Amino acid sequence: MCASIDLRTATGHPWFGKYQLMPAAPPDTIREMLRFELRDTGWPYQPVLPAAPIALPRAAYAELFRVSAALLDLLRRTALESAPTTAGRLVAYKMPRSEDQLFVADQHVEERYADCVTRPDVVIGPDGPQFLEFNVSGALSGPIETHCRMEVWRKLYADETGRLPFSYEDPLVVRSQMFRDLIAQLGVAPRVALVGSARDQRVESTRYFDLEADHLNSHGLTARFFEPEDLHEAWDCPAHLRYPLGLRNFTIPDWVKRGIDTAPVQVALDNGCLLVGTQTSTFLSSKLTMGMLSEGRPWLSAAERALVDRYLPWTRVLTDRRTTWQGRDVDLVRFAIDHRPTLVLKAGLGMSGRQVVLGRETDPAAWEAAVVAAAEAGTSVIQEYVTPHTCRLTMLADGVDEPYDVDVAPVFGPLLFGGRPAGLFSRFFGDGRTGIVSMTRTGSCDNSVVAV
Repeated sequence: MCASIDLRTATGHPWFGKYQLMPAAPPDTIREMLRFELRDTGWPYQPVLPAAPIALPRAAYAELFRVSAALLDLLRRTALESAPTTAGRLVAYKMPRSEDQLFVADQHVEERYADCVTRPDVVIGPDGPQFLEFNVSGALSGPIETHCRMEVWRKLYADETGRLPFSYEDPLVVRSQMFRDLIAQLGVAPRVALVGSARDQRVESTRYFDLEADHLNSHGLTARFFEPEDLHEAWDCPAHLRYPLGLRNFTIPDWVKRGIDTAPVQVALDNGCLLVGTQTSTFLSSKLTMGMLSEGRPWLSAAERALVDRYLPWTRVLTDRRTTWQGRDVDLVRFAIDHRPTLVLKAGLGMSGRQVVLGRETDPAAWEAAVVAAAEAGTSVIQEYVTPHTCRLTMLADGVDEPYDVDVAPVFGPLLFGGRPAGLFSRFFGDGRTGIVSMTRTGSCDNSVVAV
């Protein structure tokens, strides 16, 4: 079935354009298909679901990927120049001791393959896209969720010849190409280990990992999912059965929290199984890197400086020092305290919004205490709050018979695998609220995004 694209009167920011896809099936059919595709993956139950993908003009869609790749390159350079060695960077970033592990012995390889899997978080502010942070990790959410959502939208919107009224990238297709490129670069056998844990997904099923393994196996590669307890089978075997390459689909904090031992992963790395992105990705993900880049690096060209100023909100590593704000010199701690409603406090490392404090939603005394403590620790940033703008999307709610339109403020997550666009993930509140968007903590919704 092929549903129509409506040209509508824009209610949100002009950047979103005037396209809106209409639902292509009855509400119960869409609900059933969406929930079936995401079954047994650990993805939270959502009482409110999108009735259609978010549609962007091609130029806006392409802008997110083009800028993501450019900023990622600058963040990589910023992180690597912070110190000449891994040991030096651990000190410079004041990394917790738990992060001093899972590095490979060859530092060039460690640095070269740190940014293979990336998803920034982007909102549309008054002047267009603003990149709030970069998630650089093989464990980031979005790839499987986007693939599953697009399986539904593809089936619903294709005409009788299979043509679609929009374009998109399938994350699993692009990631398989990333692995082929890595295999060619490294000169290794086409065998890919997917390393993670169903315990990390909070389900017994391994379907979350099996979806990708099945895709790789059906597209010319040999792939297998490994729990850490089984990972010795990836290298302690005859040479032709070894897995020289893989995806590191977990984070150290998540495994520490759930009592999952990381030691088998270190042993696999030491025995020649390269897992991407490498542990150096932690430096690229740190908000401190964004703060350093926002403040300016001496090697930035004029064009690169303009790109940073255009797409990164003002961000500073929070310590007791002076810095610049809109061209004037300010005391950073005093400035942060006095400008509470316009700022956000973020820990350098953090996930799911757990280490984020919105000044506008925080009592002044509590805000001041948090700012002072963060400045003493030196492992947080202060960032300008970006007011997110909206686009219109048709939604389905449990207990509501008919679809209805809501103006939502999406946080876009352009996926980049090996530098290639790999699909566009989005999260938002289904009732149009704004705030810290998290699937697990604040009950937000998700969707995939297409170009029309």
